[in-house]
Amino acid sequence: MTQTSIARGAVAAGAAAVGLLLAGCSGGADEVNGGTPAAGGTPSATAAPATTPGAAPVTSAGTATPDGPNPPNCPTSALRITLGEADAGAGSVYRPLIFTNAGGTTCQLRGFPGVSYVAGDDGHQVGPAAAMSGERGGEVRLGPGMSAAAPLQLVNVQNFDAAVCRPTPVRGLRVYPPGNTEAAFVPFGTTGCAGEQLPGDQLSVRTMTSR
Repeated sequence: MTQTSIARGAVAAGAAAVGLLLAGCSGGADEVNGGTPAAGGTPSATAAPATTPGAAPVTSAGTATPDGPNPPNCPTSALRITLGEADAGAGSVYRPLIFTNAGGTTCQLRGFPGVSYVAGDDGHQVGPAAAMSGERGGEVRLGPGMSAAAPLQLVNVQNFDAAVCRPTPVRGLRVYPPGNTEAAFVPFGTTGCAGEQLPGDQLSVRTMTSR
């Protein structure tokens, strides 16, 4: 055999070995990619939709769902608070304390508001805050523009001994809606008792009710 024949045989053997090596690499790539590649030579994948913890549910149209079964507590900033018409009783006046939802979404109130007389430019409290009368009621839902009320009893403080009462002119009421730490001011000029040891309650309030 000539040297030329030997050289040609070596080249052919090397080419066959390279072919076998490439075939083995091709099979390994398919296994890494999970089998047969999708059209276009790229493996296909379906990503799960991302969700944000605490996000509102989304409808099929992609918009937030309307007010759910448990609306949030009404914040003081979303409420307009006024005194309703007076109804006189024995030694007292009864007036509903009205809470109107001035916001744009449904919210709820439950329980007793905090109520006290205030006076002076600094709005300092005059006498004890209103006593809570009766049992705590259930949730009152308020859509935009809707109202709830808490019946308020205002005692004629002239019925108390002046030395104990210490009658003091007041400018109005400081009102904390149920569940809030921010108060609102309701104008109401009258006379309250600055004394702390009164023989009775100068103010008492009942739980929230719908109107």
